Amino acid sequence: MKILMLTWEYPPRIVGGIARVVHDLSHRLIKDGHEVTVVTYKEGDLPDYENDKGVEVYRVENFMIHPTNFIEWVLQLNFNMAAKATQLINENGKFDVIHAHDWLAATSAKMLKQAFNIPLVATIHATEAGRNSGVHDETQRYINDTEWMLTYEATEVIVNSNFMKGHVQGLFGLPFDKINVVPNGINLTNFNGVERDYEFRRQYAMDNEKMILYVGRLVYEKGIQHLISAMPKILNGYHDTKLVIAGKGGMLDELKAQAERMGLSNKIYFTGYLNSKQVQKIYKCADVAVFPSTYEPFGIVALEGMLAGVPTVVSDIGGLNEIVDHGINGMKSYAGNPNSIADSVLTLLYDGQLASNVAKKAKQKVKEEFNWTKIAQDTHYIYEKAICKTVAEKQKQEIEQENAKKASKAKNSETEITNLLSFKKKHAYA
Repeated sequence: MKILMLTWEYPPRIVGGIARVVHDLSHRLIKDGHEVTVVTYKEGDLPDYENDKGVEVYRVENFMIHPTNFIEWVLQLNFNMAAKATQLINENGKFDVIHAHDWLAATSAKMLKQAFNIPLVATIHATEAGRNSGVHDETQRYINDTEWMLTYEATEVIVNSNFMKGHVQGLFGLPFDKINVVPNGINLTNFNGVERDYEFRRQYAMDNEKMILYVGRLVYEKGIQHLISAMPKILNGYHDTKLVIAGKGGMLDELKAQAERMGLSNKIYFTGYLNSKQVQKIYKCADVAVFPSTYEPFGIVALEGMLAGVPTVVSDIGGLNEIVDHGINGMKSYAGNPNSIADSVLTLLYDGQLASNVAKKAKQKVKEEFNWTKIAQDTHYIYEKAICKTVAEKQKQEIEQENAKKASKAKNSETEITNLLSFKKKHAYA
């Protein structure tokens, strides 16, 4: 197949989880014999074109019209993405399928689908209503409506968990059989050859301290504020612990202020942004990984912790709830409940055998259920469904048009006969 991926982020530009999903899925599809073209945003001095190990990546600038807000910025990006994709189609022929990732690529996806009659598959990685516990202002309403439009225009919709299937179906009123559950995956070689580096670890914690690790964006729905609130109980139960928060985001100053206000500044370390090599190293340095989200469609960071062999604690919501079996391959805590988070963390710190067992089983589950080979095959099957539906719809339209022509011709013939009979009758009397 010739596949067109539309996404606003692609490595090395990484904003959230979409970049890694598109990257790993595209490379697996290439290995399966497909042709994959990615059209995305050009940030900084990244090249306009790059052949990324077989994946053709085209990056478009977004400077032609200076936007006054983020919505305008996204629209301008979509116009430029659509223009680049149109150029590629004119030069190299049509794609078999378009795969759009989230609302940020919705407008270009719709334009290309309708202009060239190409089947459209859309992945909804998260929703605006989910991130914000509802729709509260006009900007959020615009994003929510754009998400609905993308799911409406798409022939098939992909979500990454059963939780998201129910959420998207209820939110947008989609037919249940239009929504396909395909989990995100992880590169199983991510931590090959990576061992605990004690010199690296000492940047963040002392040798006698157990390192509790959070990795991800610092935004409200990730629940880091609840993890910080859990630290007094954790420290009371196990004094030699250190919370290391790795990542960047809009809540950084607020979270630092919370830690200082609670008198925990010497027990909580904010690393800021870490590159991929540093992330691999810091997972290997951790004793417990915690992902306390209050909204999480999937939770790829949990897979990273599990694959790294770190005992992992997650909230009992969304995709995280489906990944972890409590006490078997990880621990769960009640979402938004610091007391529950502390209990799960302390259980792992107290019971070394339990921590070792859950880490081993977690690693095994990731390798069996979240590998890109299976995910790419499932995605390819959905592409085939979308193509078949589009072909069937086109045939149906052609039949309807042909029947309409026949009906119109028959009606015209009937009118001609009626007129002729009327003429003969009139002149017969004459």
